[in-house]
Amino acid sequence: MTFGTFDLFHFGHLKLLERASRLGDELFVGISSDALNFSKKARNPIMSEIERAHIVASLKFVNSVFLEESLELKREYLLRYEADILVMGDDWAGKFDDFRDICQVVYLPRTQNISTSELLQRIKNDF
Repeated sequence: MTFGTFDLFHFGHLKLLERASRLGDELFVGISSDALNFSKKARNPIMSEIERAHIVASLKFVNSVFLEESLELKREYLLRYEADILVMGDDWAGKFDDFRDICQVVYLPRTQNISTSELLQRIKNDF
């Protein structure tokens, strides 16, 4: 299982999900709801939660997508979907170690030189 906003879906998102899928038999992805994203980043995502969920669900190595409504519900999501492994980008390293009592926690390195924030900045600079 992994979680993310996956706004302006890019190569870094693809590589993270692809690597996460190789760690188990099934991959469940929690997509941050629009409201959760606003509470975390004080801005709405560019793409709606429905658009982002459809994009991620279309990947052949993603088995199921659900909306993550609250950061405080991560443990509940892990238990509900019987996750054996929680996979997150290494920008979250250490933040989910308290879930090691119910599953393995793996932090994967981010793809170099790409992020949604970086893409947004590049777009702003070009216009």
